[in-house]
Order: sequence, then structure tokens, then C-alpha cells
Amino acid sequence: MTSARPSARRRVLITGAGSGFGLALAQRYARHGDVVACVDRDLPRAQAAAAGLPGEGHLALQADVGDDASMQTLHAAVMAAWGGVDLLFNNAGIASAGALVDTTMEEWRQVLDIDLLGVVRGCRLFLPDMLAARSGHIVNTASFAGLAGAPGIMSYGVAKAGVVALTEQLRAELHGTGVGASVICPAFFRTNLLDGALMPEKTKHAVTRLMDHSPDTAESVAEKTFRAVERGEFLILPTKREPMRWRMKKYLPGMYFRMLLKLAAKRTRS
Repeated sequence: MTSARPSARRRVLITGAGSGFGLALAQRYARHGDVVACVDRDLPRAQAAAAGLPGEGHLALQADVGDDASMQTLHAAVMAAWGGVDLLFNNAGIASAGALVDTTMEEWRQVLDIDLLGVVRGCRLFLPDMLAARSGHIVNTASFAGLAGAPGIMSYGVAKAGVVALTEQLRAELHGTGVGASVICPAFFRTNLLDGALMPEKTKHAVTRLMDHSPDTAESVAEKTFRAVERGEFLILPTKREPMRWRMKKYLPGMYFRMLLKLAAKRTRS
């Protein structure tokens, strides 16, 4: 039996909601008055996240976005509790770094299965119910790495570029259905993304420095994302420096490429 809910409260499902950006999103939507399903691979972490949200009726659920059966179980649990979702955030993922010649096929399979196919799984499971209701919105977390064309983050950048392309095509497919789609492309800010990251320790230290010096926080990125989704924006660039960098790549590609190489060389030396 589907549990009752106040009609004004949207049903928001967020994968990777146990910490970092996903948790900040959960807190923002709960403060807005929505009911949130906090999904994480670690159930106690999901439970702690849900318990800390303002309001009542939130869910704590375990799921591995890289596993078909786990995601099917998640869908069944959400349907039993809520009968559907209004906002779906396919947010969970892992990080990786390394040049093409240094990556293994095992890494490629793992990163693509979680970062790209994890998004596909979420969309395929929850989209049919949205289409039937002729309402809803899907928000997929990519990364500015999926737009940047930067060296040294090969499997991660390709997976996130796939998320951007998937969401762009999905947006066109959904036109006129009452269901929308957005893609989030943030750059570095302090999260727990490096937990379980597939990269050498030296690279982790370099990425940690970039996070530490970022002008953005999980809370500020969640706030900008919330506002952009409310406006119905498709491409969401919620970190401070990335809108300028995206415009430079789009309109001044040669200048952007030279800047990209300079930044990459600087990070290699540091």
C-alpha cells in the first residue's frame, strides 16, 4: 500500500545522499518542505542522513547504482512507500584519474558502470512512472570534467561526458511529455569524492589541494543547483569559475585549449 503524503510535498530521491553534495541536496530540499529518499550504498550513512533532515516522512534506503538487482530493489521499495518520485537525482559516483596509457580495462568497466550506467539504471527504472504521470524531473550529476576535455582524468572525464550526452538526448526525447531533465557539471569543492577513488596517492593529494582552495562548498553548490532546477535549467554549472570557462571553450576554443594546457602543466609540477 502506498503511504499518504501531503500533496504540496514533492517526493525527491537522491542517490549518494549519505554525505557530501548528495547530503547537502537532501538538506536543501527538506528545508523547502519536500520529502526526501536518502539513498546510499552504506545503509547506516543513509539512515543518519535521513534522520538529520527537518520534517517527517523521509526515507533511508540502501542501493548500489552499479548493480541491476540492487537498483530494481530500490525502485520497488520507493514505489511501495511513495508510488513514484517527482524529482530524481542520479548523483552517486566514483572518481578516477590517469592518462589513457595508464588506465586498465578493469578501471574503465568500473567507472563506466557506476558513473554512466548508474545514471542509465536510475533513469530507466523511474522514468516510466514519471511519463505515466506526465510530470517529474530527472537531474543527473556529471562534472565539469565531462565538458573540459582535460588530460589526466581519462575514464572519469569520458564517463561524465557520457552523462552530459545522455541527459541532452533525454531532454529531447522528453520534450512535450511533462517530464524534464537537467545535468549538473560542477568542478572541485570539498566532498568525500576521493573515498574509494581510483587514482594514485600523489594525484589524490593534488585533488585535495584543489578542493581545499575552491571558493565553493557542498552547501553553496546545492543551493545553486536547487535554484537552477526550480527554474528548469538544463545545463547547470554551480561552481563559481566554470560558467566563464565554459563560455571560453564555446566561443574561444583556441584560447581555452592553451589555458587548459597551462593549468595541466602547473598541476603536474605542484
